[in-house]
Amino acid sequence: MNPVYRFLFIVLFLFSQNSNAQRIKLFNQKDLKNWYAFGEEKGKANNASELFLVENNMIRMHGPKAGYLISEQSFRNFELSVEYRWNTDVNFVRKSNSKNSGVMYLVPAETPDVLWPKGIQFQIKEGATGDFVFLQEVTLNINGKKSEPGKSVVSKRFADAEKPIGEWNKLVVISKNGKITQKLNGKLVNEGIESSVTEGRVLLQYEGFPIDFRKVSIKKSR
Repeated sequence: MNPVYRFLFIVLFLFSQNSNAQRIKLFNQKDLKNWYAFGEEKGKANNASELFLVENNMIRMHGPKAGYLISEQSFRNFELSVEYRWNTDVNFVRKSNSKNSGVMYLVPAETPDVLWPKGIQFQIKEGATGDFVFLQEVTLNINGKKSEPGKSVVSKRFADAEKPIGEWNKLVVISKNGKITQKLNGKLVNEGIESSVTEGRVLLQYEGFPIDFRKVSIKKSR
């Protein structure tokens, strides 16, 4: 092999290995290790499997009460990737027929467990997926205007990108020094700067309609 090509091959290999090493699987596809759950009725459950099910490499969230899974670890400056789909199987218990859920991030470690805690939500909701929802006084500057602080403040998505019900969707959140970017199925759906929260945990919401999550991973950046 030509020495130049050999050198380039080695550089690309090392770069690839380094990139892979930086991505952390938050969900190991086997159990809910490194997560805890909080439920509307039971409160905090350190054994998250008391509230939610892992089956066929998926987190399956359902039941008569709302709740969430939250990572034990906090992150600052990252790229978060999550795949989800609505579960329409009538055998799964539901609280509501309204398709409403979300992925929260930048949930501060010190914030109390409530429905719903402080942080930013990537809204997953029929007809509104991709919206920002700012919880418990969080603010963000969007298109030159700072959002109003409040208990739950919505900023509409720029575009629709959700797939038909039952298909898998991939959402990506990039948080970098206060700049927040939300993408859905490869399309930019929301963005803002000067976030009032810049570090925190990841949270998967269950608001009453069964939903499945898989391939939950995060890549740290500087």
